[in-house]
Amino acid sequence: MSGWILWALVACGFGVGEVLTTGFFLAPFALGGALAAGTAAAGAGEIAAWLVFVIVSLFSLVLLRPLVRTRLLSSPPIRTGAAALVGRTAVVLEPIDNHAGVGCVRIDGEVWTARALDDERPIAAGTRVEVVEIRGATALVME
Repeated sequence: MSGWILWALVACGFGVGEVLTTGFFLAPFALGGALAAGTAAAGAGEIAAWLVFVIVSLFSLVLLRPLVRTRLLSSPPIRTGAAALVGRTAVVLEPIDNHAGVGCVRIDGEVWTARALDDERPIAAGTRVEVVEIRGATALVME
């Protein structure tokens, strides 16, 4: 069997192992095996193929693995539900007066009860406000 075929099988074996596990540990060896297969197919010899395998595997293990693991373990910055409304612009439908306990706004087509961030300043109807926080079913807003 040709040397490049053995290296291709090594690369496939590490690739399958990577798919079955997590952590980006076997993928660098699969990459090294694939490049060693290419080196062997080019006729560079068995020692050159081994050198390519070792160098590429170690290089990608040391340099690429931390980058990939950081990317895999970080959570996406996607806000959903009520948290997605924070920072949006709303229009006051009913004057907001915290002392009277009244007020509502329209946020992205939905009507929410609202309270002002500043307790002492009522907000008139028709005013554009920014949603600062969602507390239960009430939007906390400011001008």
